[in-house]
Amino acid sequence: MQFKKFVDRLPIPPVIKSRKTTKNNPYVVSMIQTRHQFHQNLPRTKVWAYNGSVPGPTFEVKKDKPIYVKWKNELPKNHFLPIDTTIHGASHNPEVRTVVHLHGSPSTPASDGHPEAWFTKNFGQTGPEFVTKTYKYPNRERATTLWYHDHALGITRLNVYAGLAGLYLIRDEEEKALPLPKGKYEVPLIVQDKSFNPDGSLFYPAQPSNPSPDLPFPSIVPGFFGETIVVNGKVWPFLNVEPRKYRFRIVNASNSRAYQFQLSNSQSFLLIGTDGGLLERPIEVQSLLVGSAERIDIVVDFSKLQCETIILQNQFELGNPTGDVMAFKVTKPLNGKDNSQVPAILSNIDHIPLTEVKKVRHLTLVETQDEFGRPMLLLDGKEWDDPVTEAPLLDSVEIWELENITDGGHPIHLHLVDFLVLERRDSNGNLKQPLPTDFGLKDTVTVNARETVRIIMRFEPFAGKYVWHCHKLEHEDHDMMRPLTIRNH
Repeated sequence: MQFKKFVDRLPIPPVIKSRKTTKNNPYVVSMIQTRHQFHQNLPRTKVWAYNGSVPGPTFEVKKDKPIYVKWKNELPKNHFLPIDTTIHGASHNPEVRTVVHLHGSPSTPASDGHPEAWFTKNFGQTGPEFVTKTYKYPNRERATTLWYHDHALGITRLNVYAGLAGLYLIRDEEEKALPLPKGKYEVPLIVQDKSFNPDGSLFYPAQPSNPSPDLPFPSIVPGFFGETIVVNGKVWPFLNVEPRKYRFRIVNASNSRAYQFQLSNSQSFLLIGTDGGLLERPIEVQSLLVGSAERIDIVVDFSKLQCETIILQNQFELGNPTGDVMAFKVTKPLNGKDNSQVPAILSNIDHIPLTEVKKVRHLTLVETQDEFGRPMLLLDGKEWDDPVTEAPLLDSVEIWELENITDGGHPIHLHLVDFLVLERRDSNGNLKQPLPTDFGLKDTVTVNARETVRIIMRFEPFAGKYVWHCHKLEHEDHDMMRPLTIRNH
């Protein structure tokens, strides 16, 4: 389908309000089937949504103020997207099952959104790791951009694509004291990609292109790349801005697509934060690589661009329709003087001394084939159901060397912990230039093709069952995910 670009205003997801009725259940979020209009030339189409909103409502919470959320599955019995029952978790389980993962949150195992902690409508059936209907989020990390999304084993790619994703912002006093753009000048951008059927409904492939006759139907695809870019639930939207500085909190919530974000006028902008919050110092950049699930916090200065239209682009796909993400139209009059600034010192990141490292693990990202001859990406050559091999001690420090011997990039996500990138090396062992985002705290890191990335982290504050995986959702659903058990002793 053909869409005119930059005709729909960028919507801002609503901020969810807590209920004051009971102490331990202030938030209730229902997953429902509803209809959503992605573009003014499209009819309202079937989606799955948290509290009826695509993306879901934004949580805004304060550091060290725990909240409780009851996640309710009120979805139909049958999925509206094609389910491959041959992949892990999908053969003997209910067709529609959900579990919510607050991505980047150090939560207890019961509240982490383990892929096998799924539940069906009204909690009628639950997975083997299901513990509680109400999740507790400690919010112990510093101010940052988290996001929440579905994580059910074997159908994460379908549930997230159907609409189950939203933003979660943690605020603290340190960030509040900085003179960064605030209020309406701080804008969330949740970036996804979608394709549509001729009738305007969401399209998701039921099998790879040029499938062999031996493939099951439906069959998982090795990756999904939509024909349109969607920001905050609208296809190629625009935002009217004033000639001043704006702060953008960007989440790559696409299933598989990576973005090299840049501005169409080649103007530089400032990176001020990553997955785990503010950098120590801002970094001026021309473009930024953001893999699936990674977040960037940037400041763009429009003060010298009155009456201009600037396109946020994906450098990887310039010349294609998907090379454009959205438009900024500098058409609004300046509303008072812009007193915002980006300080030379933003924050402090605690760097773990290498003397504290208890173990170094060398882990490979490999491509193999499943029994149907389909490509299957694996972590260290092991499948989801293989015995646990990553079982660090609680409060121990480890270095993981992630060696990618495949020809594609993989955004690797660890539950529970933030980490720091120590270095990148090419396939010959030569040191590579760090990416700008490597200077911040991370919970997801893109390991590019034929590259080794070393990361360091402390496994705390909780013991129990977690996971680590590639965040290309089609890879995650087809066994590029492994258990991560934090041991007490």
